[in-house]
Amino acid sequence: MRIGLMFGGRSGEHAVSLLSAASVRATLRRAGHEVLDIGVTETGRWLVGQNATLMLEATRPPDRTVSDLPMLPDRPSRAALGQVDVVFPLIHGPNGEDGSVQGLLELANVPYVGCGILGSALAMDKTMTKRILGAAGLLQVRHQVVKTHEWTQNRQWIMDLIEGELDYPLFVKPANLGSSLGVSRVRTRAELGPALDLASQYGFKLLVEAAVPNVRELEVSVLGCDEIIASVPGEIVPRGEFYDYEAKYHDPDTELCIPADVAPETVATLHSMAIESFRLLDGCGMARVDFLMDDLTGTIYLNELNTIPGFTAVSMYPKLWAASGLDYAALLERLMELAIKRHTRKQRLKTTL
Repeated sequence: MRIGLMFGGRSGEHAVSLLSAASVRATLRRAGHEVLDIGVTETGRWLVGQNATLMLEATRPPDRTVSDLPMLPDRPSRAALGQVDVVFPLIHGPNGEDGSVQGLLELANVPYVGCGILGSALAMDKTMTKRILGAAGLLQVRHQVVKTHEWTQNRQWIMDLIEGELDYPLFVKPANLGSSLGVSRVRTRAELGPALDLASQYGFKLLVEAAVPNVRELEVSVLGCDEIIASVPGEIVPRGEFYDYEAKYHDPDTELCIPADVAPETVATLHSMAIESFRLLDGCGMARVDFLMDDLTGTIYLNELNTIPGFTAVSMYPKLWAASGLDYAALLERLMELAIKRHTRKQRLKTTL
């Protein structure tokens, strides 16, 4: 097949996207597919073919120029979307994982891997994820939502509000970003303000969550649309206090335990919660579902879903499937099959009276 591989993007996860795309690209080419590189620079400029490849291979300087032009595909990029069998979007975070690129591909009427507009948008906004999953009875940690403008206008009131509802230690994070960017662990009021300031640099909504005692970080990969399956669970054991950006992508001491050493009944609960949450958010294709478990009580909290998870050779999503019997190359093929099947079914729908 001719596959459009989309990467880069205007978010703090730009560099992570390039790592994911390089790994997927190499595997697809080894399998005999033709790959068309479609890159989005840090300022939103679209590059196709050789120019995008140069960006991916880091042989082209980063584009940091300021542009007032609309951040939309140019003519070569629009033409390229009509020349592929399926698009594999690997733009993590805002302007890629949040339904925006999915909307573009829907308008272009092109098959694409992963969740649709609604599922992408709901999973990207952690506050909406918590509302929907909480209403369905899925257990989550206690939390508070803070709007950035509220924080900047009334700092003392916001900190009083948080302290009135939650006990330290806390985690403060942007509501619409991944890769642990802008996330802080907070132990005291003196640390709370700087943490909210940091998270405010990345988004207009912030999430403050109570830390889970005796915590174990568990993850499950899900795959499918109508029929959803779940992988064996894995466990993250970071060297530091939590699984931050450095631990995810640069710290060799971060331990990934696959499969996680948990009881069979825990595995069953993780699978049930992962599949149910994916369905509730209108998921299709793929997601990595993250959990927090109190190792003393066995209580499991659903943390979040990532609909475009990392796809490097050491990323948890493909590693969990490899441990479940579906290797990296076969996983990519399965995801593209799901994308084309969904697109084919959509073409049968009536669009006129």
